Amino acid sequence: MKKALLIIDVQNDYFPDGKCPLYQPEEALHAIKKMLEHFRMKNFPVFYIQHIANNVATFFIPETDGVQIHKDIQPLDTETVIVKHYPNSFYETELQDKLREKEVTDLVVCGMMTHMCVDTTVRAAKDYGYKVTLISDGCATKALTWNSVNIPANTVQNVYLASLNQKFTDIVTSTAFFENGL
Repeated sequence: MKKALLIIDVQNDYFPDGKCPLYQPEEALHAIKKMLEHFRMKNFPVFYIQHIANNVATFFIPETDGVQIHKDIQPLDTETVIVKHYPNSFYETELQDKLREKEVTDLVVCGMMTHMCVDTTVRAAKDYGYKVTLISDGCATKALTWNSVNIPANTVQNVYLASLNQKFTDIVTSTAFFENGL
């Protein structure tokens, strides 16, 4: 068993003053920073996913500040950054090859947006045979609208976590992760 931390799309556009601010991204960032410190201390592999959009997108535009990984969790030279262009971090990327190179079997996942790239990547990781742990307080999402109904961000977050839990991933808080020695 070899664990790795997978940090998905923690980029400037998801924070206040960005082009697509999420609900409470700073709180998720706080948990992600704790996870990152732990994985670095244990010398476990860390993989960053960075979404770079095409020209018709409204955020994560190439060569803008918004597309950059947040300054509080800047990758070290020894850590891998995988660029993606779709919600699934495995689709048309080298993520699977890089995980195999490091002999990773267990993924600890956190990042943004819970309802899109986190959800899609967790489901794909399960399909690829990884044991997945999702850090619930290390994820952020936003309010959505469907059929003229506004769905609050905390409801979106809870629905997506509930749909992933135990079927695709074990979901824990960062505190529980550390308390249980995961």
